[in-house]
Amino acid sequence: MNISGNTIFIPGSTSGIGLALALALKDKGNTVIVGGRRTELLERIAAEHPGIDTVRIDTADPVSIEAAAKEVLARHPDLNVLVAMAGIMKVEDWHTPESFLTSAESVVTTNLLGPIRLIAAFIEHLRARPDATIVTVSSGLAFTPLKVTPSYNATKAGIHLLSESLRLQLADTSVRVTELVPPAVRTALLPGQEESEFAMPLEDFTAEVIALLETQPDAKEIQVERVKFLRYSEVRGDYDQAVATLNAADPHGN
Repeated sequence: MNISGNTIFIPGSTSGIGLALALALKDKGNTVIVGGRRTELLERIAAEHPGIDTVRIDTADPVSIEAAAKEVLARHPDLNVLVAMAGIMKVEDWHTPESFLTSAESVVTTNLLGPIRLIAAFIEHLRARPDATIVTVSSGLAFTPLKVTPSYNATKAGIHLLSESLRLQLADTSVRVTELVPPAVRTALLPGQEESEFAMPLEDFTAEVIALLETQPDAKEIQVERVKFLRYSEVRGDYDQAVATLNAADPHGN
């Protein structure tokens, strides 16, 4: 995608990576719409960052997605970029179903069904635009798993192959599919992650992503240098070592 001149909707961006990218993309000359569940956060973002529009959306709720899509397109008919940012991560113990089933279902609903429903709500509009982009968000854990987050790993692996498949299907349209592949970043995705030395500082991650978008506008995947240890472990032939290193260095997912 081009780095400027877009109208971009980023559901799930009231904090963390989503908000940081929303602000950085606004600074690059884009119109940005931030989406989220909590009205008070949306109001604060709108007050603190004039020029950013906000829309309430719960990406775990298909009715909310449909309503938000109509609202966004009514206010921003020139929308040409959808960033399916929303996601949750939960530590799970799969020894008994009582320990993990509810958690796993909520992770799958948000991380996998959420982006699918978002894309379904916007795809006809995006196909009608002369130059459009869908940005999906997977994870380095789609390629090298963290033991304590099985459902998260699985949904992000699903997002990776969904992205690959959509790129093939939409090759005959004006819609590009770009996959953002983050490493662990210092956000509140898990308790303690904001202070984790293992995780990449949010400011560094955001700056590197923006630089990659500027220099590689046609990239299929946006990979900061930090994520390549996980992304290419199987390609390098050291997958088992990478899994052991990841889980020994960061057993709680931080």
